[in-house]
Amino acid sequence: MNQVFLNDKDVNQNLFPLTLTRSAADIRIGILTIREKWNHLLRKPVGFITGEQSSGQGESTSVSSSIVPSAAFVASSDHSLAKSIKYPWDIFLLNDWALREDFSLITKGRSSEPIPASVGVINPAGVFIEPGSKLSHCIINAETGPVYIGKDAEIMEGATLRGPIAICNNAVVKMGAKIYGATTIGPYSIVGGEIKNSVIFGYSNKSHDGYLGDSVIGEWCNLGAGTSNSNMKNNVSEVRVWNYLQKDVIGTGTKKCGLIMGDYSRSAINTSFNTGTVVGVCANVFGEGLVSKFVPSFSWGKNGLRYEFNKAVDDVSKWMQLKGQSLNEEQKTRLKLIFDDTNF
Repeated sequence: MNQVFLNDKDVNQNLFPLTLTRSAADIRIGILTIREKWNHLLRKPVGFITGEQSSGQGESTSVSSSIVPSAAFVASSDHSLAKSIKYPWDIFLLNDWALREDFSLITKGRSSEPIPASVGVINPAGVFIEPGSKLSHCIINAETGPVYIGKDAEIMEGATLRGPIAICNNAVVKMGAKIYGATTIGPYSIVGGEIKNSVIFGYSNKSHDGYLGDSVIGEWCNLGAGTSNSNMKNNVSEVRVWNYLQKDVIGTGTKKCGLIMGDYSRSAINTSFNTGTVVGVCANVFGEGLVSKFVPSFSWGKNGLRYEFNKAVDDVSKWMQLKGQSLNEEQKTRLKLIFDDTNF
């Protein structure tokens, strides 16, 4: 392909709350974000334009930022080979495929760091460990799919991983964690308990026991100890999920869908999320009983109360400071726009 520009023109509210705070190009699926995949595949940075802009380049190609590129698609430009994410649940539905694609892309022609002698491993050829990672007395099964351990990541003793899985750079898997494929733990995230077929974007915590399945968690989220989600209805029927564009629940076409959580949101200890729950941006979820299946951005508790904006920003800043980061002015401005546009 010639010069590629990613375009959010065709990306609408169907991907909210995840695209309330980012371009679809910066959604993580597999090991990499969509933008990072393009950069690797083309071996050069891609550009970005909004729907109102043009690339200004005669020999350029504008591609929807919701398309998840593969080596086959880039080589042929055949759109029948393209996969895309239209709804948040497409992320975990496509994650198995994306993990395998990214694993091949990232590890091609490279050698893994040695697998420590204390690690029990099935199919060592399917495990790739980046420099600086720490693994001790854990179990890795790569027979069911590849397992990628990013730079400076840590897998603590007693953890069990069953591929395909990506533990991205600087992420931590705590003692005794059970992680099934197809799961991505994003950069600087900390996870424990049981996780299956889920994507955590980065800088988020699910540090304790509890179940997370068939879910997508944004950045800077925190799931309190004992937090769990249901991923299947008791009558095994199609899961219906809140859609921002339709302002109503819509069918997902799947019988499994857990929790979709926007950036900066948190849950208290022992929070129970129902099947197909959507939580917006910067919500503080706490209280007794099951959480409502739609929690608007800047919610406070479960009773329809609103998070005061300055307090919300202050609380987010404190969480970010725990990982050596802080909110910049652009992020604060974006959060204020979301706050003003959210109806209670």
